[in-house]
Amino acid sequence: MRYLRPWVFAVLLAGAAALQPARAEWRERTEAIMGTRIYVQVWSTDAAAGDSAIEAVMAEMRRIDALMSHYRPESQLSQINAHANRRPVQVDKELFDLIKLSTYYSQITQGAFDITYASVGYLYDYPSHIHPSEEQIDQALPAVNWRNMLLDEAHHTVRFEHRGMRIDLGGIGKGYAVDRGIALLKARGIAHAVVTAGGDTRILGDHLGRPWLVAIRHPDDPKRVITRIPLSDAAMSTSGDYERYFDEDGQRYHHIIDPHTGHSASKVRSATIIAPTATQTDGMSKTAFVLGPEKALEIINRMPEFDAVFVTPDGRVLYSNGLRPPAPRSQQH
Repeated sequence: MRYLRPWVFAVLLAGAAALQPARAEWRERTEAIMGTRIYVQVWSTDAAAGDSAIEAVMAEMRRIDALMSHYRPESQLSQINAHANRRPVQVDKELFDLIKLSTYYSQITQGAFDITYASVGYLYDYPSHIHPSEEQIDQALPAVNWRNMLLDEAHHTVRFEHRGMRIDLGGIGKGYAVDRGIALLKARGIAHAVVTAGGDTRILGDHLGRPWLVAIRHPDDPKRVITRIPLSDAAMSTSGDYERYFDEDGQRYHHIIDPHTGHSASKVRSATIIAPTATQTDGMSKTAFVLGPEKALEIINRMPEFDAVFVTPDGRVLYSNGLRPPAPRSQQH
């Protein structure tokens, strides 16, 4: 799921459809790109124009995937991983700027977000139920350190200072792609839309006069909802330990890796971040898994544009200051 599924929209749209002119309608499409589910929905007064706008977003997703996917040997990101241990690798400014931006999130999260986690992360294969041994982690872990990337702004080159380093933009690239999709829709005059890539979503405008109602699912039951949040002109990312994982001998191995240990991070079960852009929310949504919910909330509460909802391993639901439900009357005196 991760949290903005068509079933959420369907409830909202059923009542709104009868109120709108027949010539205007919601247009939507789903594709598998970037190793995840891409969903685009736009409100358009012209069906052909709406479909064309959606196709433009899908084409942009495919372009970004070709540039940044570590699964594609020909991508510029794969070229970095193949050669940056030996020499500086020059890349497009777009990719360089996103790599540089990732270091900002590494700084503000005290290293909990680190694209060089891939130096260990590549040893995991979740569909095949493969995880590295302690010896393999010990050998690979010294390469995980974002400070060992040398970024040359003048020439847009990336160089690794430690042998065995790799990077993976999966923790920020989908959010960036969502923001690019929204920018394309804005340029075409679209005023109401939703773009989703996996767990990263951005809403353009509102739901024709009222907010979108976005559901956060229960970590153990996709049919149960933890909470619903009204959103307009905002982005939301949710990360969970139930997305890409396998269980073995009572332990869950999932895709959110603690850069400090090389193991799957387990201090929360689910983390949702809300902010103006999907790049922002994507970059922050893994932090609580590594730092723990209390420390992550300290960071979020210092950032006025951000809010968060965390589900802890013992089932507690924690909110940032901007989302915290009011205390019962008995506690207000």
